[in-house]
Amino acid sequence: MGPSKYARSDVGRVFSDRRTVLVVDDSAFMRRLISQILEASTEFHVVGTAKNGLDALERIHELNPEIVTLDIDMPELDGLNALGYIMSETPRAVVMLAAATTESARELALRALELGAVDFVRKPSGPISLDLEVITDRVLAALRAAAAANLAGLRMLPPAVARVESPSRTPPKAATVAVAIACSTGGPRALAAILPELPRSLEATILIVQHMPPGFTKSFAQRLASVSRIHVREAEDGEPLYHGRAYVAPGGHHVRVVGPPESPVIGFDDGPPMWGVRPAADPLFRSVAERFGPSAIGVVLTGMGRDGSAGLKAIRDAGGRAIVQDRETATIFGMPQSAAQLAGADRVAPLGAVASVITELVGAVGPGARR
Repeated sequence: MGPSKYARSDVGRVFSDRRTVLVVDDSAFMRRLISQILEASTEFHVVGTAKNGLDALERIHELNPEIVTLDIDMPELDGLNALGYIMSETPRAVVMLAAATTESARELALRALELGAVDFVRKPSGPISLDLEVITDRVLAALRAAAAANLAGLRMLPPAVARVESPSRTPPKAATVAVAIACSTGGPRALAAILPELPRSLEATILIVQHMPPGFTKSFAQRLASVSRIHVREAEDGEPLYHGRAYVAPGGHHVRVVGPPESPVIGFDDGPPMWGVRPAADPLFRSVAERFGPSAIGVVLTGMGRDGSAGLKAIRDAGGRAIVQDRETATIFGMPQSAAQLAGADRVAPLGAVASVITELVGAVGPGARR
């Protein structure tokens, strides 16, 4: 073996600028491949690996890594249960790297986000993905989000309680008020805290853009529906918008509000990604501003980047209202901060108050306020 690139005295300095990572996967090949991807960057240093959840908990106490990459399907103690222990005993930023190729696996990935994982990255070809390098940029982006995460905003939420209610016999009303919500990293947890608190009688339609790949948004909408009073579903092209219902933009499609003012509907837009994502919030927000004007409410929640900022300004310029999540409860304050700087806000609210603020503002601009 040739001489080291760095003198021994330089090693600590070289790695001191990198965020420390523990890689957890039951496959030795995947542990090695993930480690190689991270070490090849100038941002992360792998301080150790673990072969299952029990091993991970020991290594976390021993090595105290800043970030953990965690597989879901592992023997002895799986990733989901290991995550629960991590977030309750030694909270830190966790990124799930999982196959998530089946419906049940996608459900587990979504549950991991609710438990406090910062992000998940889908392995491209199953549990042992020989081609993981093809998503190197996605892996590094997730780790960067983890490095920027607010640990105070990652507190583990209690499981939401499923709601069983008899169907309403009142015919739905075509939307005259719209609440457009934008979120990215940390968004699934935020939405799981907000939507169950909205009243069934809310006189507004809810339109949600959560940055999420195809294949996950339908399961995500179903999870939200199971714990919410309002109806929640993945949006469909041409679907009418009604009060008391929430529509989640499907992965892979931008969503806009189209149709005549008296009967607005959802329209899909398969144009290029914006801000690197599709769906993006800005196209939706702009269409909501155009269609609903003073009866529009924009909400920008946790996430990296600036998606939603220009759209929120369009809503305010049209006479609508704006809500942004506060720094203390946002997993990543990037999107709310950018939105507040560009558009301003009528209310800056902690996560626990967002639902009540939405309800309050809907009451201020909705049909009841005009009677």
